[in-house]
This record gives sequence, C-alpha cells and structure tokens, in this order.
Amino acid sequence: METTSLLPSPSPSAAVTITPSILYFGTPVVLLTTLNEDGTANLAPVSSAWALGHTVVLGLGPDGQTGRNLLAGRSGLVLNLPGPGLWPQVELLGGLTGRPHTPDDPRGHVTYEPDKFAAAGLTPVPSEVVSLPRVAECPLQLEARAAAVRHDGAGEFLIVEAGVLRVHAAADIVVPGTQYVDPAAWTPLVYNFRHYFGLGPELGHSARSQTPRVPAAPR
Repeated sequence: METTSLLPSPSPSAAVTITPSILYFGTPVVLLTTLNEDGTANLAPVSSAWALGHTVVLGLGPDGQTGRNLLAGRSGLVLNLPGPGLWPQVELLGGLTGRPHTPDDPRGHVTYEPDKFAAAGLTPVPSEVVSLPRVAECPLQLEARAAAVRHDGAGEFLIVEAGVLRVHAAADIVVPGTQYVDPAAWTPLVYNFRHYFGLGPELGHSARSQTPRVPAAPR
C-alpha cells in the first residue's frame, strides 16, 4: 500500500492585527493583451487574476489603457502567463502606459510607450481566435473574450469576467499524450506582496488531480 508522508505542521504563532496597504497575498502575474482604438495591441501586467473552470476573473485599475479598451467594448484579449524568468520584463512593463495622457496615475510616474512588446523585448505571435498577438516567451497563453466588464462596489476597480476560448502551452510543460499541463514542469510567476516569486518543490496534490505524483520525501 502506497502512503504519502506528511510534513510536520509549523507551530502556530500569536496573531497580530495589521493594516497592509495592499492584499497581494500571492497571485499569478498575467501579461494582458488588449486592442487599442487604432487597431494596435496594448500589453500590460495584471496582478489580480483567478480562474473558475474556463472563466478567468481579472481585477484592473479603471484608468489604464487596458481598462479603457475593455470598457469600449473591444472584448478580445489574451492572457499570457509568464514564468519566473520574465519578472524583469513584467516590472519594466509596470512603468509604461499605453495612454498618451495619463494625469494623476496611481502608480506614480509612468512613461508613455505605444509599442510595449518592443520596449520589453517580447515577441508577438498571432492568435487563432482573437485578433491580438500572444507573447511567445510566455509558456501559457489563453485566448479569451470578456463577457462582463463592470466597476466594483466601491468604484475603485474594474472586474472583468473573461471566457477562455483557446489555450496554448509550451510543449515541455504538457504531459505527453494528454491535454494536461504538468504541474511539476510549469512554474508561474507569482506576485507576493509586491515581490516576485516562483514555486518551491511540490508538497502534495489535490484528490481531484489528473496528474498525480508522490512528492519526494523531505531530507
């Protein structure tokens, strides 16, 4: 009978009440491609994204070019998920804007850049369903269409519900002969309280996993 050894639980420490300025408690980074009014592509990093089935929910600032594109009804988009090695490009893109005039940007000083692919040294490749480029350097690329774009209850952010239409994955992160991403081969770039991280070694897997494996015993 095969058993999986459990790691010891850490000793609990006393909790303190804090008031952090943000709650990015560890979410994957997405490079989001959207369509500008003139037919060019905008590329912007997003730090608030989660998936439910084939729907991805995004949280965006309302004043950026990405939000303006989606509010204008240009619903096509590509969610490009970078690996940890692309964090310098993500950080560079965070200081750029696709809006020629951006007064009082909450990010502080930003630089107008109409060609963000070139500025970040990233390679655009055509999509198959939406009329927008994917980022070749990202191991996962999700073509999607926004089904709903609305403000949050406080009016501070945009909430976008996007239905994924097609998934592109680098061959070396796919379980051979299947439709599954190999979680031992794929490591997303994670934004953890404004710091960039990858993943550590596997600890275990969900009972629903379709790619189960027994993690190596701790040394």
